[in-house]
Amino acid sequence: MADEPKSGAALLGDEVRAWRKGKGLSQRELGDAAHYGQQYVAKVEAGERLASETFVTACDAVFGTPGSFARLRRRIVQGAFSDWFEPFVKLEKRATTIYDYSVGFIWGLLQTESYAEAIFRKAHPCDDPDVTAAKVAKRLERREVLRAENPPLLWSVMDESCLRRRVGSARVMAEQLAHLLEVCSPPSTVTLQILPFASGTPAWYIPFTLMRFGPDEDDVLYQEDMGVGQLVDSADMLADARTFFDRLRADALSPEASLTMIREVMEEWKA
Repeated sequence: MADEPKSGAALLGDEVRAWRKGKGLSQRELGDAAHYGQQYVAKVEAGERLASETFVTACDAVFGTPGSFARLRRRIVQGAFSDWFEPFVKLEKRATTIYDYSVGFIWGLLQTESYAEAIFRKAHPCDDPDVTAAKVAKRLERREVLRAENPPLLWSVMDESCLRRRVGSARVMAEQLAHLLEVCSPPSTVTLQILPFASGTPAWYIPFTLMRFGPDEDDVLYQEDMGVGQLVDSADMLADARTFFDRLRADALSPEASLTMIREVMEEWKA
């Protein structure tokens, strides 16, 4: 149907709005009952923010729907919807600060067209070229976040494998590393640190992204498994993610030394 929600977050938001109105509550009244602000409720209903675990639990209590909203949210974050990545993209656009840890592959927000194409072709070699091109175009659209009027502060810790693993060809890698140097050129809100092999065992081994927003919104952790992305706002998991990221960047090279390594490896790919 043409009027169906475009994302899991929008679907959940529509359900919240329908039940809120059915109970005769304003956004402010629902927010007060759930211990959230009116703006937060508005963003959830608009599909701009995937409702937190705490919020949907409160909704179940307010609306008298035992576990319904909690189960719906769980389906969304576990990738039950084909557009499970859409809530993350919307959050990425609104984040004030983004912390990312990458292993093996350079993070999507920092990828070049050729690098992204090589990844998609390797993962889905039977895709029609037009399908691959559409995927690449969608990924490149995310880079507009860094060109916005008020771009987020981006701090990325990359394992050295991101620089060393050949994706596509040597030329693709050289261009990709040149792009990393470019996005860090002042004035820039991007800080890169390389976690060298010599640093030994990393504090964490799976890529993750931690996003921060305004004072009235909780942080959100994004992590990805086999074709499934999860948005997490559990206080305990967020605390662990912050600690892991602090340890990772403590073991990483300084931003200046990291750029030096990127230049050196770029020249190796050019040779």
